[in-house]
Amino acid sequence: MMELIEVTKVYNTGRTPVPAVRGVSLTIAAGEFVSIMGPSGSGKSTLMHLLGALDTPTSGRALFQGRDLQVMSDRERSRFRRTKIGFVFQFFNLLPTLTAAENVALPLFLDGQPRGRALKQALAALARVGLDHRAEHHPEELSGGEMQRVAIARALVLGPEAVLCDEPTGNLDSANSRDILNLLRSLPEKGRRSVVMVTHDPQAAAYGDRLVYIRDGRIAGIEELQRAGSVSDGRTSVAYASGSSKRH
Repeated sequence: MMELIEVTKVYNTGRTPVPAVRGVSLTIAAGEFVSIMGPSGSGKSTLMHLLGALDTPTSGRALFQGRDLQVMSDRERSRFRRTKIGFVFQFFNLLPTLTAAENVALPLFLDGQPRGRALKQALAALARVGLDHRAEHHPEELSGGEMQRVAIARALVLGPEAVLCDEPTGNLDSANSRDILNLLRSLPEKGRRSVVMVTHDPQAAAYGDRLVYIRDGRIAGIEELQRAGSVSDGRTSVAYASGSSKRH
């Protein structure tokens, strides 16, 4: 479904080029939940941005269902991100002047849908994450866990084929983190939707089907995970049945 082929990303900031991703090849299947871990500055968020067409490779190819994302025009890439990919970020990115329902409906408004139909779909998406009873509340009236649920509903409202999450539990306490991770875990199991989650938390990473460990912009290891235990330290060491995957 999603594939990176020998992808390198170099940022030219100042006099010295900064390589963020170095020669990475990775395939993510439809219906798969992949966790990406690595230390700060390892390139894990850049990897997610490349998968979701938020950024383009310096070299190599980024594919979605066999289509090369680099050959798209800016307009095509923008529509691709809006309709094919749902994004969930650490800081929620909700508009404070809009209600929960309006925040969820925002991608539908941008897609040109009538307000009434858009809000009806937004309510259905909020119901899916257990928050339809908070539809008319503004972000300041919601807890951190509730705001992240709104953000997930917004990511799902257009029925994307992949959901990309960058530290989705980074601002949440342990109880809310578990709720959000269980919700994310349910997404592939309810269809052929893929989930990619960047995290620094081994316990969060253990919710995935595979763990990809990134170091210095390269894949340092890949583990197949069976959700019967927890990742121990984020260095491809797993505290339960696992095996190195050759499927990059």
